Amino acid sequence: MTNISRILVVAATDRELAAAAGWRTLCCGVGPVDAAAATAAAVALARPVAILHIGIAGTRRARALPPATLVIGTEARYHDLSVPSHLAPSVVVTSPTLVAAAARAFPDAPRLAIGTSGRIGGTIDTDVEAMEGYAVLRAAQMAGVPAIEVRVISNEIEQEDRKLWQFEAAFAAVHAATPRLVEEVARCAS
Repeated sequence: MTNISRILVVAATDRELAAAAGWRTLCCGVGPVDAAAATAAAVALARPVAILHIGIAGTRRARALPPATLVIGTEARYHDLSVPSHLAPSVVVTSPTLVAAAARAFPDAPRLAIGTSGRIGGTIDTDVEAMEGYAVLRAAQMAGVPAIEVRVISNEIEQEDRKLWQFEAAFAAVHAATPRLVEEVARCAS
């Protein structure tokens, strides 16, 4: 088992970061640009053995995932750039080892592709949407560091009234899940 101090936990905001209990944390900022830049800089300085990207997300109404549902990302899809994949990839497949680790911690959690867009509703072929996942995973991939994105549902993407979004329940679920996720990631990281 790797020492948990070698695991980097990344979230867009301080509200999504659980208090560190031996692991490193990075508040990468909201959106794909800040997330990629901050993650790349942190990887260069900290040299983590694995990255756990956590946070809240929206889901499509048709998927029927209730608030506070934890979702394990099997891949991150970037929806803001429409160029051929030979010019810029738009998908990062998550390490199967890290997906298995997260599934050990939360065996009932759905395992799905998670879309990344800089705007709400900017994804088209994913049931879960956030703003930083692809950027964090791509920065990790380019540095040769395994990474996984795990999200907790806070809202339906189609729900425009943010007063109805379940932020507090989602933040609480992220904080509760983080220690178990870090422990499982550390078991398989080398």
